Amino acid sequence: MKALVISGGGSKGAFAGGLAEYLISVQKREYKLFIGSSTGSLLVPLLAIGKIDKLKAVFTSVTQSDIFSNCPFIIKKSNGIYKTSINHWGVLKMFIKGQKTFGESENLRKLIVNTITETDFARIQNLQHEVVVAVSNLSTMSVEYKDSKECSYHDFCDWIWASTSLVPFMSLVIKNNFEYADGGMGDIVPIQYAIHKGATEIDVIVLRNKGDLKHKDPARNALDLTGRVFDFMLKQIANDDLTIGRLEGQNKK
Repeated sequence: MKALVISGGGSKGAFAGGLAEYLISVQKREYKLFIGSSTGSLLVPLLAIGKIDKLKAVFTSVTQSDIFSNCPFIIKKSNGIYKTSINHWGVLKMFIKGQKTFGESENLRKLIVNTITETDFARIQNLQHEVVVAVSNLSTMSVEYKDSKECSYHDFCDWIWASTSLVPFMSLVIKNNFEYADGGMGDIVPIQYAIHKGATEIDVIVLRNKGDLKHKDPARNALDLTGRVFDFMLKQIANDDLTIGRLEGQNKK
């Protein structure tokens, strides 16, 4: 069985969509299993039903306001370079409201519903393919894998939302009395799960900069430092996932 695994990677999702289009449309790769984590979870449902044009439209037009209902950042472009600072007022409002995160990403949930319609979901469920997204359960400190065939439409949209919610910057998703967050926090490149599901041939799209050893300027503030720490942790998790995947694959031969 062939599987396509797409990692997390934020805005790099547009690159993953283009590469997946090449694999499916040009290389004629026929996958029976699609697995996504974080950003990857936004991609795999539409890739499974061939809605590549819709993916292009979304990933080339999405803005911060499409994601955040309360953005913890202020992003400005100066001399062609994007600079990020803290939205102090927005973060303060979250503290006043007694929220657990610095920002809210309710708009992303709406974007998911508008992008993956009930008609799209019905097509996904009628396929012989499996479409799976990874989520991190912070209540049980474990990773869970949600199969579209075992979910209702709105539940699956919630799982995609949870898989893409990088806390504490985005919403903490409460579902079934559990707290859920970004799938990449536990399994950013879910190769091992693909092998567990019986995949014998796996194409993996990893959304990260290769060999990026550029010296970074000192962190400007606490939020900048927190973001940098998360970036570092996710890169190490990705390295571990790739190593484990290779070892699992070798053991299966």
